[in-house]
Amino acid sequence: MIHPEIYEMQARAIFYAVANLADKGIDAQPEIMIPLVGHVNELKEMRELVNAAAQSIKEETGKKFEYTVGTMIEIPRAALTADQIAEEADFFSFGTNDLTQTTFGYSRDDAEGKFLQAYIEQKVLPENPFAVLDREGVGKLIETGVELGRQTKPGLKTGICGEHGGEKSSIEFCYNAGLDYVSCSPYRVPLARLAAAQATIRHERNNEKEAVIAK
Repeated sequence: MIHPEIYEMQARAIFYAVANLADKGIDAQPEIMIPLVGHVNELKEMRELVNAAAQSIKEETGKKFEYTVGTMIEIPRAALTADQIAEEADFFSFGTNDLTQTTFGYSRDDAEGKFLQAYIEQKVLPENPFAVLDREGVGKLIETGVELGRQTKPGLKTGICGEHGGEKSSIEFCYNAGLDYVSCSPYRVPLARLAAAQATIRHERNNEKEAVIAK
């Protein structure tokens, strides 16, 4: 917000790349994601900046291309006002690393280096919330964000990115919360795909059981 020229430069670079790919016959449709939004007005202003950059590159290159603009939900206020933020967002990506920090009020580096292990050993916390998604706190914010966002835009695309995107129980939670995708580091992709498949199968089996009971 204070130095918009940085985001403008990044957006223009992305759109130049899209235009160059179009010359090669490749139809790229980028998803521009604005991080750390806490108020809809922040996203509104940044979306206008991205749209202006896209229009400028289209006029300069003569290329037409499609793109979407979304946001990272990393601040509790963003999750609680997701219905407003969805007015300016084409998709949500819940940044669970930072959302965990801002929800607990922990600095991850300080917590893991100073007191978090003691909290786990003393049963203050059941698990490391930076490794396994905290369903009762962070999870409720995700569920609230998805519900409110889709009240405004029923087809709103939602997902998570962060370490939790490669953790089995967290992936199942995200599936049950109605998220469309998880994103994780490359070495966790095989585990994430397996966990997502298992969550889907369990969901389908439960639906089959309920259908049989209903009969």
